[in-house]
Amino acid sequence: MAVFLLGIKKYKKEGPSGSPFTRLAQVFVAAARKWRVKYTPDNNKHCNEELPNIIVPKLLHTDEYRLLDKAMIIDEVDARRERRDPWRLCSVTQVEEVKLVVRLIPIWLSCVMFNVIQAQNHTYFVKQGDTMFRSIGPNFLVPPAVIQGLVGIIILFAVPIYDRVFIPLARKFTGHPTGITVLQRIGVGNFLSILTMVIAALVESKRVTIATNHGLLNNPEAVIPMRIWWLLPQYIVTGVSDAFTVVGLQELFYDQMPEGMRSMGAALYISLVGVGNFVGIAIIDIVVKITSKNSGGSWLGTNINRAHLDYYYWVLAVLSAISCCVYLWLAKVYEYKKVDINQQITSAEDNHNLQV
Repeated sequence: MAVFLLGIKKYKKEGPSGSPFTRLAQVFVAAARKWRVKYTPDNNKHCNEELPNIIVPKLLHTDEYRLLDKAMIIDEVDARRERRDPWRLCSVTQVEEVKLVVRLIPIWLSCVMFNVIQAQNHTYFVKQGDTMFRSIGPNFLVPPAVIQGLVGIIILFAVPIYDRVFIPLARKFTGHPTGITVLQRIGVGNFLSILTMVIAALVESKRVTIATNHGLLNNPEAVIPMRIWWLLPQYIVTGVSDAFTVVGLQELFYDQMPEGMRSMGAALYISLVGVGNFVGIAIIDIVVKITSKNSGGSWLGTNINRAHLDYYYWVLAVLSAISCCVYLWLAKVYEYKKVDINQQITSAEDNHNLQV
């Protein structure tokens, strides 16, 4: 209790500085009101000061989305005002905060397919395992859903290995403090998700071939003489891809969001899981509707021994490859947050003075 009371005296708490959504809206409104103003970086004066009681890290100007830069231009109307109208003139930092959010939206969209593939762990991967030989000993059957736990185990081992082994090794080649950038980390996971679907398609093709050779295609309840351990590679690659992309997305959406919107960044990342499931359902509906017209029947029928689940996996692999290519282009042109280093040094000195 004494330590708690002592900590209260030393603790510095910053009060709320207004809604971050209001700050975003002000930039769009100000840019719309000045849409006729011509932006010339060398000639126009920019607003560099925040309104009173607004405490945010100062961001440096970037050249992307120049249409939004009109919101920070001081024109004749602004110059005549004694007080700044926040719905007509915004600071450079305020405009850059909007750019941060706008930059993340395409990255978010390009990672939806990654979550579509991750959703297969809980659906068709389990359905595959249910048709395979699952006996261990004379009296025990491995539940097909239990093998999903391998993904979590792989992540528990992969993350420490990434931090302790991969980062120091990669740092020797790249010179980057974290070995590779966070966008490169996400890209590696996206590539591994494609590999997951390729492996799953090959394993499923093998399973159907064995079922065909044993005359089990017409029996949906038949146990295929193929061990469930054949599914381990796709689960292992899924766990490794999670260690790259999932952790990378968490870091990206937290670090690159404006200071007051980091909770929204976390929510935006989590929403990928739900959106990925919805998109996955839409893909299934489209595949079923198209393939049901064929004489061979739907690729995703109730009897997966006669269906073509491997074809469906190849479709996901192709869609994921296209999505990965889009992501790579977005990552190449992406600009990371640029914070004013001088302000950081000043803030650190102020905090030191307060402590002294």
